[in-house]
Amino acid sequence: MTDPDDVAAGAAGGAVPRGVTVFDDWFPAVGNLDPGLLQAVRTAAKAAADDGVEFVVNGGWRAPEYQARILREAVERLGSAEEAARWVATPDKSAHVQGDAIDLGPPHAMPWLHEHGARFGLCQIYGNEPWHYELRPEAAEQGCPPMYPDPSHDPRLRIFRSPGGTDSA
Repeated sequence: MTDPDDVAAGAAGGAVPRGVTVFDDWFPAVGNLDPGLLQAVRTAAKAAADDGVEFVVNGGWRAPEYQARILREAVERLGSAEEAARWVATPDKSAHVQGDAIDLGPPHAMPWLHEHGARFGLCQIYGNEPWHYELRPEAAEQGCPPMYPDPSHDPRLRIFRSPGGTDSA
C-alpha cells in the first residue's frame, strides 16, 4: 500500500526539484501559486535577469499532506513543536498551502530581491527566512511592512489557548 505522505512528498504535492524557475508552470509548486503572486515573481525575475540575477524556486504551493510532513520532520530535527514553529507552519495556517508564499534562491539572489522586491509587491515576511516572500501589493507605494522575527511571531499563524484550555485559531 502506498503511503499518502510519500505521494504528497513528490512534485504533485509541491516538492520542488533543483533548477525549477518561476516560469515552470508544470510543477504544481509553481502552477498552483496565487496568480497575483506568480505574476509579481515573474515580473521581478525578468527584471533581475536584466541585472544578471536568476531566481530558482525552492518552495511554493504545497499540499496539506506535504506541509504536515515538513512540519513533522522539523519537530523531529529541532526537538520540539515550539522550535519547529519558528520555521514551519501547520497545514491549516501555512501560506504555502494557500499558494500565497514562495521560497526563492539561490542565496546570492536574495540581496537583489531584498533591495528591489517591494517595487513588485514582493516582501520578505520573516527575519529568519530571507528566501520566503509573499505578495503585498501596497509595498510598491508604501514599502514592505516590518518583518516578524520568525513565523512563531506571525499572528496569522498563532493558535490561541482559550481559558478552558482548548485551542482555537
